[in-house]
Amino acid sequence: MSKTQSDKIRQNVREAYSGVAEASNTGDCCGEASSCCGVSEDEQINALISTRLGYSQDDLDSVPDGADMGLGCGNPRAIASLKPGEVVLDLGSGGGFDAFLAAREVGDSGHVIGIDMTPAMLSKARANAEKGGFSQVEFRLGEIEHLPVADATVDVIISNCVINLSPDKSQVFRETWRVLKPGGRLAISDVVASTELPESMRNDPYLHSACVAGASLISDLESWLEAAGFTQIAIQPKDASREFIKDWAPGRGIEDYVISATIEAVKPPSA
Repeated sequence: MSKTQSDKIRQNVREAYSGVAEASNTGDCCGEASSCCGVSEDEQINALISTRLGYSQDDLDSVPDGADMGLGCGNPRAIASLKPGEVVLDLGSGGGFDAFLAAREVGDSGHVIGIDMTPAMLSKARANAEKGGFSQVEFRLGEIEHLPVADATVDVIISNCVINLSPDKSQVFRETWRVLKPGGRLAISDVVASTELPESMRNDPYLHSACVAGASLISDLESWLEAAGFTQIAIQPKDASREFIKDWAPGRGIEDYVISATIEAVKPPSA
């Protein structure tokens, strides 16, 4: 894929999620918001989406209003095994939902960094952090292919339905390797392709922003992770996710092609 094509994909995604952030701020609903992992003017609907993804009511009650936008395809923190004092990096942090939940587990001695390439999301997350008093959480503007994070400074990387949006996933995994400390780990929820997507889906900008067209085969993800240097790679599809994935683009049959999965890997301690 050319740099021009990659930039076009990023810009389409940035515009789509700017619309999601603005819709959430004003209590409206928009475009991919109702399909790409949902955002709604109704916080009860967002809560229903999130509990369906594996979050508890205690999780929802512990974050500032507006942080949970119903965006995601799983609960990466559930597999992260976070410990007090750890440094956590959240790729595509949105309104800050997963970052704030991670902050509860790493405590005041830990630190959480959220990265997002959409300024509107960044502003929303920073306002939520201030509102919730999350002093150990910061949000930085950046692309996940070019992380604004120093080498070997992160214990755990989490991400929720974001890496599929990248036009250069192998570069994303090289960057995650770079910023992780030796022994650091990935704990990711994302969508994967259960079979090759038709070209009509692959080339649909709406379905790309809706977390479908950019889904990769498990074999490709494993190859990229191995090439970056990761070990203990485990990718586990979640068959039950088909029930909510079909709601992202009703009538398109996308649940026959993509499925939510957990993605785990470790940077060897000797690296």
